[in-house]
Amino acid sequence: MSEKAKKLLIFSIPAVFVLIIDQITKHIVRTSPELHRLDLIEGWLAFNFTKNPGMAMGMDWLSTPAISVIAISATIGIVGYIVYTLNRANYAYLVCMGLIIGGALGNIYDRIFMGIVGGYGGVLDGHVVDFIHFYLQIGDTAVFPYIFNVADIAITTSIIILLLFHKWILPEEENEENDLKTEIELNETVEGASKIESTDQQ
Repeated sequence: MSEKAKKLLIFSIPAVFVLIIDQITKHIVRTSPELHRLDLIEGWLAFNFTKNPGMAMGMDWLSTPAISVIAISATIGIVGYIVYTLNRANYAYLVCMGLIIGGALGNIYDRIFMGIVGGYGGVLDGHVVDFIHFYLQIGDTAVFPYIFNVADIAITTSIIILLLFHKWILPEEENEENDLKTEIELNETVEGASKIESTDQQ
């Protein structure tokens, strides 16, 4: 197997894994009424089934089809960037980007098909299925008031890893001329991933 093929495989495996796990968990929760409201750890963690038509933090200033187009465009842009940097990419970077793309595809699948499956719209009208609710409160204030899914976990975890370890993970410049391009690459990667995340997390 060539090095390029090996890198593509390392990128693809986590992407496919996240996509499959995300869709399986969403299907199970969506089709099981007993899981729609279920305490897992009382006072901390629960299943709370919701359908999110908007963006992060409940923002809904764009229509669902527009948000879907933004998510799809951002994902295509990130995949293009991954292909562009493939020769210089290390395995850790490819795993992180695979997790991001897998998460993005999981939520894009919802936006493309859930409107049809649920009978409330057409292609791009779908709402993202969210169900994981970390509802711990300190006093009257929720620690994290948003409901999310497996795809969101994959995207967010990868962004955090890229931010913390970018000096070791991001593709190196062949001539190592300066750190400026490294910072630009980090910003472009995180901005693209954040754009995907902002369209999907409630």
